[in-house]
Amino acid sequence: MSQTLRPAQRTRSFTESVIREMTRVARETGAVNLAQGFPDFPAPEGMKEAAVRAIRGDINQYAVTWGAPSLRNALAQWYRSRYDMDVDPDKHVTITCGATEAMASGFLGLLDPGDEVVVLEPFYENYAPDALLAGAEARFLALDPPEYRLHADRLEALVTPRTRALVLNTPNNPTGRVFSDDEMEAVARICRERDLVVVTDEIYECILYEGRHRPMATLPGMADRTITISGASKTFSVTGWRLGGIVAPESITGAIRKVHDFLTVGAPAPLQEAWAWAIRELGDEYFRSLATQYRARRDLLVQGLQDAGFRCQAPEGAYYILADFSQLSDDDDTAFSHRLAREAGVAPVPGSSFFHGGGGGSLVRFAFCKQMSTLQDGVERLIRFSAAGGS
Repeated sequence: MSQTLRPAQRTRSFTESVIREMTRVARETGAVNLAQGFPDFPAPEGMKEAAVRAIRGDINQYAVTWGAPSLRNALAQWYRSRYDMDVDPDKHVTITCGATEAMASGFLGLLDPGDEVVVLEPFYENYAPDALLAGAEARFLALDPPEYRLHADRLEALVTPRTRALVLNTPNNPTGRVFSDDEMEAVARICRERDLVVVTDEIYECILYEGRHRPMATLPGMADRTITISGASKTFSVTGWRLGGIVAPESITGAIRKVHDFLTVGAPAPLQEAWAWAIRELGDEYFRSLATQYRARRDLLVQGLQDAGFRCQAPEGAYYILADFSQLSDDDDTAFSHRLAREAGVAPVPGSSFFHGGGGGSLVRFAFCKQMSTLQDGVERLIRFSAAGGS
């Protein structure tokens, strides 16, 4: 291989996204795609019309790099009214190209080479590569199935003098956990005592079935040591719009904005106006209906998976189910996922993509952000597959 074309060392310790790979497998096999978390139903009509109005109104050039004022103001009001957070749209809010870029910009703006960041396991697949790209090292805190509770003593034991930050994703992908008040307070206490920053992934904040969403930044002493990340994708079913947001202390916002500027310059200007419209105009009924509809989808898929021989629990939030298939097959998770796509016509995500070091070998993740008819079709296919002996 030419030395000129030798890949950078930093790229060698992680793979491409397994989740998006399974979407390709679903397309190739004609399987029902319950792998990648994108809805197969429309976004709100009013939000789409707001985007069209913005485009026709010639809002088609660069917005302010860190976000259109209308959107930053709307988000600041969202956090104030919903969570009683003191958010300044000019000092604290940055709009990014999705929550994925928000996480990367947050890590690159915060972490130095040699720093450590604690990641709860199982985890969304981007966190460890983001840490590596920032020159930091991910350290993993295992959460025991099936409850996946966070144990404070284990977290304390994992923290070293090099530990700079912790990633907290609630509601959680892939487990569906909504961390309880006592778990959140334990994390906050440890972060205050050990001078850590929490980077929170709150993209599923409005998709709740049990408990409540409590932003880490609202806990005592945490506003100045929390980077809050969310976005439009899941709440408004616009995953392809790539709109994310960061709320961070002023002391770190400048660094995050510099990174964001040189990564992407800015998020799509007309779509920012549409997100601002949705925040202002879609009232509480929309969010109640969102949770109600997802609960029905959750219940359908949980029951269907159990009927097909999977072991799983109903998630408390988000729209994923982590299921154990060991009663159906001795395959590893990757082989089983590909076989399920080919033979059952349903594509999941291999569980090992949410673990480091070989975990998750008997698990697969299913997404239920789909029409009821899509889920019913998937359930029927899985039950036929199971009835045929998994072959």
